[in-house]
Amino acid sequence: MSDRPIGIFDSGVGGLTVARAIRDQLPRESLLYVGDTAHSPYGPKPLADVRRFALEVLDDLVEQDVKMLVIACNTASSAMLRDARERYSVPVIEVIQPAVRTAVSVTRNHRVGVIATEGTILSRAYDDAFAAAPHLELFSRACPEFVDHVEAGDTTSRELVALAEHYLRPLVESGIDTLVLGCTHYPFLKGAISYVVGDGVQLVSSDTETANDVYRTLVQSGIERTSPGRPVYRYEATGTSAAEFLRLAEQFLGPEVSSVELVETGTIPIAPKSPTTRSTP
Repeated sequence: MSDRPIGIFDSGVGGLTVARAIRDQLPRESLLYVGDTAHSPYGPKPLADVRRFALEVLDDLVEQDVKMLVIACNTASSAMLRDARERYSVPVIEVIQPAVRTAVSVTRNHRVGVIATEGTILSRAYDDAFAAAPHLELFSRACPEFVDHVEAGDTTSRELVALAEHYLRPLVESGIDTLVLGCTHYPFLKGAISYVVGDGVQLVSSDTETANDVYRTLVQSGIERTSPGRPVYRYEATGTSAAEFLRLAEQFLGPEVSSVELVETGTIPIAPKSPTTRSTP
């Protein structure tokens, strides 16, 4: 079992931040990443649809014999985490609780902000997660257009900075000292977010803390990879074109993502199954 890959899932490229953190902490582990680009973004969609889309992808990952599932998507976690843990026999790791634990530990004035997609905010998943820390005051804000900018490869434009100002200024004025980036796309926008909120606000993203949970679960379950051979990294995307996913993955993560394969999950129609690879001079 230990040689089986870790399955990682997100609605698009955002979960690559989590995949990168897992690679950094567990360089011997093989990874299988799926971006559900056919249905991205998840944020504005009804949670019932998100649940269906996400379970289709996770079913496919389990069929590909992964030893663990990582739901690297806050909206999907809020829609179907309990379903996933009841449905699958492998461990299921998500991204909300790790970020909450970190925020609780680092806040100084007990005023914490959360930014996320509309679906995540409406689900009140973070309100529920922070309920165990009643001494904290929580300020939530949906930032739906952030994902669109990330998926378009835009992290620096004037339009993006103005949008960040619009979304984040009310949170800053509320006096928060900690801000949870409640979407795995948002770490790509740390520059703009930090610029708007200022040095006095600590940013908390779930990528590193989720990787910590993956590490702990592998060791506690005795399923960490011990083979001396090189790990295998595979990247898959749903939809009709892997080229855009590959372009964004290269832009954000560099040459470590060299090819992306189109896949079909559930009822998702795709083009003929073939990998898209980086062209070389």
